[in-house]
Amino acid sequence: MRKILFLFTLLIYFSALAQNDSLPQTKKRKLTWYGTWGYNREWYTKSTIHFKNNGSAGPNDPVHGSYDFTIHNVKAKDSPDFDQIAGSWSDVINVTIPQFNFRIGCYFNNEKDMGIELSYDHAKYVVTDGQGMNFTGTVQGKSINNADSFPTRQQFHFEHTDGANFWMVSFIKRWKLYTSSNKKHNIGFIVKPGAGMVVPRTDVTIFSTRLNNYWHIAGVIAGVETGFRVQLWNHLCIELTTKASYADYMQCLVQYAGNGTANHKFGTIAALLNVGYQFNSNVPNFHLFKKKH
Repeated sequence: MRKILFLFTLLIYFSALAQNDSLPQTKKRKLTWYGTWGYNREWYTKSTIHFKNNGSAGPNDPVHGSYDFTIHNVKAKDSPDFDQIAGSWSDVINVTIPQFNFRIGCYFNNEKDMGIELSYDHAKYVVTDGQGMNFTGTVQGKSINNADSFPTRQQFHFEHTDGANFWMVSFIKRWKLYTSSNKKHNIGFIVKPGAGMVVPRTDVTIFSTRLNNYWHIAGVIAGVETGFRVQLWNHLCIELTTKASYADYMQCLVQYAGNGTANHKFGTIAALLNVGYQFNSNVPNFHLFKKKH
């Protein structure tokens, strides 16, 4: 996390320096900083999940034994969990229970149409229970080929519900569609291509044994977010966007003991609503390189 924030700060700093040199000396350059918070819904493509462990436990302990099997074409859904914040006041103020997202960003120029953004989407990925599955591979050295199996949740389950957790750094391009006569309100269309990493907490049940693992850098993600950004009174900002991305979970944790892991890939479409605040800060008037006359 510290490395991401450090890289984000450096990108803003050097981009501001590079663009400051091209402006007339009489015009002050301003960076526009903003932070937003909101919520999301996710839709996922089917995924093929591969489980592997090099354990040495005996035949009566398949969880910590040797296995190498794949589950094909797995369906999954999100878990918005808005109903879980309706029980008590303490739950209502815990705004991190549902699928939330936040952004920290900066526009480089006075027109507020180019910038960079650090984003985090707390999306939840839950394999649908009771679906037909095709298991292939080996468990304890024995081959399995179990097509159209319908395991119960107590037998098999897989989810990233303390977050599939998408961290991304994105470039921002914005086109203004409308500006009020007093220049205090405007509506724009934004595009944000970016890439980053996934940091899930995987809750898995295999061989009727459940384990909720710890957060872990498991892979990478890339995608693009598009939509509308409304700015009111030059400070309040509202974003309504959709986001298409592709995540590769190369190494999800399956168990603490041994080296059991799972890997899978999936695409996702998200709908996001964010509300936040923005403010300006002046850029010092200096140059890395002086122009020759």
